[in-house]
Amino acid sequence: MALDLQTTVGEWVKERPARCRVFEQLQIDYCCGGAETLAVACSKRGLDPQTVLQQIQQSDSQSALGDEDLADAGAMSLTELADHIEQVHHTYLKAELPRLDAMTEKVLEVHGESDPRLADVRRAFVGLHQELSSHLMKEEQILFPMIRQLESSSHVPAFHCGSVANPIRQMEYEHDSAGKALAVMRASTDDYRPPEWACNTYRAMLDGLKQLEWDLHQHIHKENNVLFPKAIRREADLAAGQG
Repeated sequence: MALDLQTTVGEWVKERPARCRVFEQLQIDYCCGGAETLAVACSKRGLDPQTVLQQIQQSDSQSALGDEDLADAGAMSLTELADHIEQVHHTYLKAELPRLDAMTEKVLEVHGESDPRLADVRRAFVGLHQELSSHLMKEEQILFPMIRQLESSSHVPAFHCGSVANPIRQMEYEHDSAGKALAVMRASTDDYRPPEWACNTYRAMLDGLKQLEWDLHQHIHKENNVLFPKAIRREADLAAGQG
């Protein structure tokens, strides 16, 4: 498809995953905000759209190597993408969230008086950790099995919650909540930049939170902009007898 300023940010990344690096650098939201057009996203960030287009073009010209470490979610089947999200992103979160939980608690205890914003970081992280733990379970036990069943069926399955769109709406709401928590942590750490006096644990915490943000952006993009719309289309096709 021809992409322009009226194309959604999510479509830009869906077509070529390496473009997410440009949007990360410019702090353009391509996951929860992936439904916005590039023009609207630029306007919100106070960016010149033509300059952003040039940066995307430069990224595209260098992406022969840049795409290799980024999964092409758009090329995967529903089952393949659900499996990929579980194996890559869910596995990462299950290992990393407990580590960061201990680290944010320790840094707050040691440095909270010197940097009161660490209380905001800790509060946002605890809320995010709790919500993600429930979120992963709901995806693995409810939504993803529904999506896999949609792909393997020749008719619309009789789901206990009705349409697959119902749990998807809940997941998208929780994605928005996660995005707000990430925004608090970024704002409370000067974009994850450590103060000069920061100890190694403080610096490691910031590095871990930055990586967490990157992974969640990828995770949410693959769901909001690829997996969920594809699952809803599959259900509609089955309902229309096109399965």
